[in-house]
Amino acid sequence: MVLDLSVLAIVFFLILADQAIKFLVVSLMELGESIPVFAGIFHITYIENPGAAFGLFANQRLVFIVAGILVIAAACLMYRRLMSEKAIIRWGVALLLGGAVGNLIDRLRIGGVIDFLDFRIWPVFNIADIGICVGVALLMYALIYDTEKEK
Repeated sequence: MVLDLSVLAIVFFLILADQAIKFLVVSLMELGESIPVFAGIFHITYIENPGAAFGLFANQRLVFIVAGILVIAAACLMYRRLMSEKAIIRWGVALLLGGAVGNLIDRLRIGGVIDFLDFRIWPVFNIADIGICVGVALLMYALIYDTEKEK
């Protein structure tokens, strides 16, 4: 088995970036504070989300912790198989894994997720959420593209 350092680098960079920026937000801002970057378009807004995307299923901490652990466990168990897959699949899993770990750290530490990216037309989110969404999008693209190619 060949160790793919790009996968590990993506996972660790995403976790590090996510946690470092969350640390800065918590250290420099008050909960609920919003700093306009581009007024009315993009703000840095510090909130703690006890639920999932859009605040759904608020205060279901145990469910989200178990889900995060299951995603991490699945990625670890499938590591050997993943390393033989195409780069887009490895990168998608790496982003999903890094995002899941970043948000799991928050859930274990404070019981919810620290969010701060506020585009005013969308619920506030964080770097880990971007990793999860882009990772899932890459995996869906690979699945759809490979399915179309086989037809």
